[in-house]
Amino acid sequence: MGTPVPTVLLVEDEAALREALAFSLARHGYQVRTAADGPAALESVRAGPPDIIILDVMLPGLDGFEVCRLLRRESTVPIIMLTARTDEVDRVVGLEIGADDYVTKPFSTRELLARIKALLRRQQMVQQPPAAQSEVVRLGALVVDMAERRALCCGQELRLKPRVFDLLAFLVQHPNRVFTREQLLQRVWGYEYTGGTRTVDVHVRWLRAVLAQHGCHPAQSGRLPQIETVRGVGYRLSMPREPAAIP
Repeated sequence: MGTPVPTVLLVEDEAALREALAFSLARHGYQVRTAADGPAALESVRAGPPDIIILDVMLPGLDGFEVCRLLRRESTVPIIMLTARTDEVDRVVGLEIGADDYVTKPFSTRELLARIKALLRRQQMVQQPPAAQSEVVRLGALVVDMAERRALCCGQELRLKPRVFDLLAFLVQHPNRVFTREQLLQRVWGYEYTGGTRTVDVHVRWLRAVLAQHGCHPAQSGRLPQIETVRGVGYRLSMPREPAAIP
């Protein structure tokens, strides 16, 4: 049996753009389903989940933000949002409610295809059992189980979104190393830097918030790794130094 052909649900109300993108996606080997409004998109997903959703923000019936919010209650299918808005706040809102990525109009088909491939690749890696990597990493009070995709801090299990877990898993395997936002996009998200690194900042903020929510902060233990911002460069996961012995 051959490899299954990925199914893309393209949700776009502008007919000319919808037809052009559907044609291009089909040429590149994808099965394409389309929807022209929010309610039709929800109906299509519930009838049969696609492998990935391309979701326009400005839709009749229900806008893309609301569709994304509703889908995240019942599905983990990767979502790429299309937006003509240039306001960074709108793009961050999409990430906050569960979108995996966004592309700002106008965009090249080549860029969109690269984002699709990257998300499908990441999804496949999540679904497959890990290979010859260290399955459990322990850094002080933080324990990350790669095989079970679980993380515990101070003995409490952390509830992490899939991509936030991916970010944590990468950082704990490279403690004390500084990574630029562009490097994190490539290594964690799986695609080359194309001009927008806000995604990394948002996910780092989410990760820090979850750690703090579960009591993982220096006030409770001197051996908790910290996600540090290296000004002008990026981020690193660092371990606090051992306290000096009292003579």
